[in-house]
Amino acid sequence: MTGVPDKTDAVVVGGGPAGLAAAIAARLKGFDVTVVDGGHLPIDKACGEGLMPDSFGAVHRLGIRFDTDESFAFRGIRFLGAGASVEANFPSGSGIGMRRPCLHQALIDRAEETGVTLGWGKRVVGLTAEGVALDSGSIRCRWVIGADGQNSRVRRWAGLNGARHESFRFGFRRHYRISPWTDYMEIYWGSGSQMYVTPVNRSEVCVVLITRDAHLRLERALPQFPDLSRRLDGASPSTTERGAVTASRSLRRVFRGRTVLIGDASGSVDAITGEGLSLSFHQAITLADALAVGDLRSYQAEHRRLVRRPNFMANLMLSLDRFPVLRRRVLRALASEPEIFANMLAMHVGSISPVDFLMHGMLPLGRQILTAS
Repeated sequence: MTGVPDKTDAVVVGGGPAGLAAAIAARLKGFDVTVVDGGHLPIDKACGEGLMPDSFGAVHRLGIRFDTDESFAFRGIRFLGAGASVEANFPSGSGIGMRRPCLHQALIDRAEETGVTLGWGKRVVGLTAEGVALDSGSIRCRWVIGADGQNSRVRRWAGLNGARHESFRFGFRRHYRISPWTDYMEIYWGSGSQMYVTPVNRSEVCVVLITRDAHLRLERALPQFPDLSRRLDGASPSTTERGAVTASRSLRRVFRGRTVLIGDASGSVDAITGEGLSLSFHQAITLADALAVGDLRSYQAEHRRLVRRPNFMANLMLSLDRFPVLRRRVLRALASEPEIFANMLAMHVGSISPVDFLMHGMLPLGRQILTAS
């Protein structure tokens, strides 16, 4: 088994951002950590490629550095739909758009710098009494960290598949060669779907379609968003279209014995929130703290706390997706009262609590909707 030891403190199954963040955080606590992944570099994934400002406290604690030449800072979010447009700046800081391979490489660089052992092309085929079994050999370890995504085999092997609730939508992503026309992340609202546009560098934007229709694709969906279609007129695709399932899933438990889950393997929120990466980074730090004291119950409790705000936001935004009449009224109300949208964005990135948002956002929004003609 060239490249991986036969014994270590923690084995991380899955070398995506969640797994690498978990490995870095555990290594910073002094653990010997080995990441194993059946894939080979470079690894890409269909996603919105935006990091919200609430990611960066964890990013800085993990010591991850991003190349500013391979990213694009955006100052807020803009909603467009139903003939209305509303935007707001983040209360503090900026978000960053970055191509997924660039983000992945930054995490790999930091993992190598901290001394994490990386085993690419090493497929885990099961859990054992002493650790994990690979397609050739095994690794003994104290902890097994499942970071192998929404369809996690580690979750299944550990008997952690029990879900409180789950729902699914579909995402399709493509990049276009065009200079960003704005320093906002834009969300275009349509009938049963949304288009996300994230600037990822000075000459490229990432466009993501999120829909309940598994057969809908970007080219067929774009005419439903004429403003965006005009923006992209003449821009050539720089990547092929990639698709993925986006899930909202809440698990009953995220650990059993010495096996613990992180990232999408541990449950997920709909991509509409843009919070997947931020959650993974914060979970990584919390998990490392729990490993350091040898008690995963604290991670279970903190994991539940971390997902409350994104789940609240997902439910709020998905209600706009499900109910067209409500969506039209809400978007027009937000456009007429931008301060409400600013409070909504502040809650989205954790600057105010959901309770504060109910008082200073939802109640005024409800009055605005009721009094609208």
